[in-house]
Amino acid sequence: MEPLDVLAVVAHPDDAELICGGSLLVSKEIGERTGVLDLTRGEMGSQGSPELRAREADAAAELLGLAVRRNAELHDANLQNTPKARIIVAGLLRELRPRTVITHWLQGRHPDHRAAAELVYDSAYLAGLKNFPARGAPHRPHKVVHALSFREEPQKPTFVVDISEQMDRKLAAVAAYNSQFGGTVQAGEIFPGGGRSLEEQIKAHAARVGSLIRVEYGEPFWTRETLQVPSLGALPVSTF
Repeated sequence: MEPLDVLAVVAHPDDAELICGGSLLVSKEIGERTGVLDLTRGEMGSQGSPELRAREADAAAELLGLAVRRNAELHDANLQNTPKARIIVAGLLRELRPRTVITHWLQGRHPDHRAAAELVYDSAYLAGLKNFPARGAPHRPHKVVHALSFREEPQKPTFVVDISEQMDRKLAAVAAYNSQFGGTVQAGEIFPGGGRSLEEQIKAHAARVGSLIRVEYGEPFWTRETLQVPSLGALPVSTF
């Protein structure tokens, strides 16, 4: 398989669409190969079934233009950063060979989201070790980034991706999960917004983030490392 440029590794089918669907569309449109690795099938969800969610995930993948979508089939509502889980995830990272990996923020109300952030970071490192007992040749992603969408902690993003032109298609990918989101006002890390629909709540959050870089809609991300800029004279985003 040709290596991926960007791979979202998330706890459940529908998480990638919510936290970074617009950014995956941006990458796809500039010619980058994108993919999603769902760590569980979402079998503990209160609505729908794993089989239905798999069909919805396939529909969403087509809307996002993904090159690949895989599922690690770890345990929903019991996702843990264990040696066995790290071997499974590292093996999939070796197979898909992404340059950049997107995953959850370090905190979250769903325990699987917190576990995923730790599991993905550790697995990305271990996948590069020659003698680590995962299948495939060693591969270590160049970058691991954490999505901050819908987080309430006062964490300033390292960078924001402009998804203004992709917003409607992101919402269409989210809407593919009708079993989870049809008629709802909250989802994942998205809390209710005073009677706003889920779509309106997503747009409200993205608009707030977009204002940080002076655009209509944005998705926020955080990295442990400082990012390099080309020069002071080329810095974007107006101070005033």
